[in-house]
Amino acid sequence: MTALSVLDLVTIGEGKTFADAIDESRQLARHVEQHGFSRYWIAEHHDMPGIGSAATSLIISQIAAATSRIRVGAGGIMLPNHSPLVVAEQFGTLATLYPDRIDLGMGRAPGTGGPTIQALRRGAPERNFADDVIEVMDYLADNGRRPVRGAPGAHKVPVWILGSSLYGADLAAALGLPYAFASHFAPRFLHQAIAHYRKNFRPSAHLAKPYVMVGVNVFVADTNEEADYLASSHRKWMIDLHTGRLGLLPKPQEGYVDSLSSREQAVMEQVMGCTVAGDRETAAAGLQKLVAQTEADELMIDCRIYDSAARMRSHEYAAQAMGELLVPA
Repeated sequence: MTALSVLDLVTIGEGKTFADAIDESRQLARHVEQHGFSRYWIAEHHDMPGIGSAATSLIISQIAAATSRIRVGAGGIMLPNHSPLVVAEQFGTLATLYPDRIDLGMGRAPGTGGPTIQALRRGAPERNFADDVIEVMDYLADNGRRPVRGAPGAHKVPVWILGSSLYGADLAAALGLPYAFASHFAPRFLHQAIAHYRKNFRPSAHLAKPYVMVGVNVFVADTNEEADYLASSHRKWMIDLHTGRLGLLPKPQEGYVDSLSSREQAVMEQVMGCTVAGDRETAAAGLQKLVAQTEADELMIDCRIYDSAARMRSHEYAAQAMGELLVPA
């Protein structure tokens, strides 16, 4: 059986405000909590038009406050942008406010471009990602291995390693941590990375056996044509990102894929190769095939649909499409 979860970038649509995006995220979190989803993660990005998840821990707190059972966390915190102590303080505090509901996924990508990296890090020297992960875990455990302490007491915050290459897979395996692969935007090394992780996994106090989460773009509607129409917003945003035209999440467009140049088609196939779009029957076949190919313990859905009601309906249909494969919430 496979768990189903949500990745949210708090996307701001054309003609909408940042406040609208936050409210739509709250609504979606409450909705998926009622439809069997296991967790709701927020991804850190900076200085990107159309994305409102820069203050990641604050958004996580809002989502946790708006829900009652679903796990909420970071997918992820881009650790090189932050002091490990500050990350541990923030997530230790979140875990105190929302006991047994907070996750901390960490990645080593910046989540932004060069000038913004300089603004975030203020010229600080590059640090070792693996060392920083261990430092965060030491602070959360309050194990006395550091000369200072994080938020008072020990905090139960499951730590995940996020990645899109063998590096993250290797680190997650070595530390005995769960591994989330970012195949929703970088699917190239999916099978190679998760095979490496499983082969090299070392059981730890945190995890007895490998646990793999796979990212996937999912758009489900009453018909295949409607699903493709709704997916056009996400597809256009991603192509614009990779061709230097990034803006707010656009409204959907009829026949969008057919309008693309060969270069744009290639970009879309490269970055959104792990995508399921269609009616519930089509989605069921696509999701079941992905689970069979990867043996994923969990699928995390990225779904940027312009209309909030259609986005909630897509997630509900996705849970229905999983059928007997879905882990009971």
